[in-house]
Amino acid sequence: MKSKHLINNNINHFYTKASEETRLDKGMGLFEFERIKSLIDKYLPPSPSCILDIGGGTGKYSEWLAQKGHQVHMVEPVEKHIKIALKRANKPNNKFHVHRGESRNLQFPNNFADLIILHGPLYHLQKEADRELTIREAKRVLKTNGIVLGFAINYTASTLVGLLNGLIHKKSFFEMCKEELTSGIHNPPLDFPWLLAEAYYHTPNQLKDEFLNQEFIHINTYAVEGMAWLDKNYFANMENSERRKTLLELIQLTENDGNLLPLSPHMMIAIKKISPYEK
Repeated sequence: MKSKHLINNNINHFYTKASEETRLDKGMGLFEFERIKSLIDKYLPPSPSCILDIGGGTGKYSEWLAQKGHQVHMVEPVEKHIKIALKRANKPNNKFHVHRGESRNLQFPNNFADLIILHGPLYHLQKEADRELTIREAKRVLKTNGIVLGFAINYTASTLVGLLNGLIHKKSFFEMCKEELTSGIHNPPLDFPWLLAEAYYHTPNQLKDEFLNQEFIHINTYAVEGMAWLDKNYFANMENSERRKTLLELIQLTENDGNLLPLSPHMMIAIKKISPYEK
């Protein structure tokens, strides 16, 4: 089955043009990679455990998890990413499984995984029914007492970027921001083709509710970048060891502050599947 049957053509086209492989090697992506690994680390079960990396891109997180001794199954719908991930998975000490597939129809048995990571599905599925199906599928293949770590984009993300860079005064960009702030729907304007393809941007409460509706237990919600990225000299200061220490301390101090979550472009939710007898 070709990837165009697995994911919306606009999303597939976006990732075919963009370089997800190099995105995490520079700028904000470099910090994002290290920060997300530190967040995942909080919930890693003992090695070896079975981990599903859903929407795993080119396999950088799967590679990291495999090197820690886990049995990793990466699921990805974009053909370009799958080819890169397969090369990565065949390197010595990197052995992980790469599956062509998507989050609404996981080809795994019930009670299969100890930990599930949802990287892209929560924000690339605009329809609530599709996200609901994704969460239901994750619950099905997760073992009792297993953990799901779900990554989402904050509904304020574009607006904050627009305010910091003056883009908010461009009519098409502001119209996009208004839609995101009121409905969560993100569609890039024609004159901003480099923006992320169609997506859904959550409020922190919406993100939590979508999992609670499937009878998960909420553990915590984390700011990925927190407020630190608002530092006007962010990139330069992250290169300075003392200033980087300050910024990282700020993130850790405020990472679970619900009032400050909307200032972080990305969030990670941690939820647990419990036995129906524990309800």
